[in-house]
Amino acid sequence: MEENIITSAQNPKIKRLQLLQQKSSERRKSGLFVVEGRRELQHCINAGFEVDTAFVCLDLLEEGYEAPAKKVFEVSRDIYEKIAYRGSTEGIVAEVVARQRTLDDLSLGESPLVVVLESVEKPGNLGAVLRSADAAGADAVIVCDPLTDLYNPNLIRSSIGAIFTVPCVACSSDECIAFLKQRGISILTAQLQDSSLYYDIDMRRPTAIVMGTESTGLTNQWRQAADAHIRIPMLGRLDSLNVSVSAAILLFEAVRQRQ
Repeated sequence: MEENIITSAQNPKIKRLQLLQQKSSERRKSGLFVVEGRRELQHCINAGFEVDTAFVCLDLLEEGYEAPAKKVFEVSRDIYEKIAYRGSTEGIVAEVVARQRTLDDLSLGESPLVVVLESVEKPGNLGAVLRSADAAGADAVIVCDPLTDLYNPNLIRSSIGAIFTVPCVACSSDECIAFLKQRGISILTAQLQDSSLYYDIDMRRPTAIVMGTESTGLTNQWRQAADAHIRIPMLGRLDSLNVSVSAAILLFEAVRQRQ
């Protein structure tokens, strides 16, 4: 393990780390992404990811903790504050080797519960959906035609590491629909039009809960592929909920039915 002390924010390693945080193109080119915080990093390691480089601030790091990385660099508190988005991340930021899952990599149970998101835009929303999927014991989250990359630091932070605890795959809608139909997984699309109340639909069978963006909803491709259209009753003046709230409601209805 290589150990060094970095004393300047102009150090090339710090500049590369910041580029990885800021640019998806840099993450794709290098095959690396950034994880901040001990809890998130531990979930990442438990999922089998390889930690390439760790940057640690000994003033914040728990005494005796050894960073599980091939290369470890010590940084001062002021440099750590430049590279960390949160102050309460226990003094560690790491560069991790990316892995690209495909649909074929998913291992689904006998009666799988899957969340599908079409063209999700906001990393924070996807992160929140992943947290709900983890809590509900979902088998996978599939992101179709994504507008954000799965290793966006905002996504990792908002998911509190659930991006590593729930299998998550990005693919096209065509690929996902074919995958679900080949496996006999019922496609339930969340939509207001021509729909039934969500609690009247059987979710004990293999189920995929499909949601679109808050602004435009699902495309016709998904509406036509659906086995059933479901809705959450809206009793106020607005006609939509945040996608992460909707996902939590629908997931835990599936949990309730399966108990």
